[in-house]
Amino acid sequence: MPRAASGTGATTRSPKRALAKGARDPAQTRRLLAVSAIYAGGSRSAAAALGGVGLQTVLDWVMAFNAHGPDEPIGGKAPGARPRLNAEQREALRALVEQGPPMPAAHGVVRWRLVDLAPILFGDHGVSMSEQTLSRVLRGMGYRKLSARPRHHAQDPDAIPAFKKASPPAWRRSRKPSAASR
Repeated sequence: MPRAASGTGATTRSPKRALAKGARDPAQTRRLLAVSAIYAGGSRSAAAALGGVGLQTVLDWVMAFNAHGPDEPIGGKAPGARPRLNAEQREALRALVEQGPPMPAAHGVVRWRLVDLAPILFGDHGVSMSEQTLSRVLRGMGYRKLSARPRHHAQDPDAIPAFKKASPPAWRRSRKPSAASR
């Protein structure tokens, strides 16, 4: 028959439970409680119910706890995909953007466009990148996308002055009050 836990011995009996009590992250506390339940002799299904997860997840938590110990967060953020451009390629891209297009008047382009930069990156460095991804990379490097003001394709440049409104002068001289109004 299990003994009743006394008020002072309950925290010293399970050091893993004390770790869970001291954790600041609620998810880490939940994980450590599930691991402590297994180390206390409980079943894996009971630990999974305590943690609110499946059996495989509890097994992963125990494996991570055994490998890294209690100080390492068990549920760390996944590293994600590696960056498409390394530091050297980023510096080359930065230099290319700062230098600007070689002949601005050739295509009427005075700034690099994403559609122009993507093939250059592929040709120089062998890195295939979509315009959206390239935009994210440039944004991360501190550059902003500039877009031109839209213009209708059938707009007649000679007709524009005819439709402009003449603004009244900002200041007009007041008329002298007439003798009748005084």
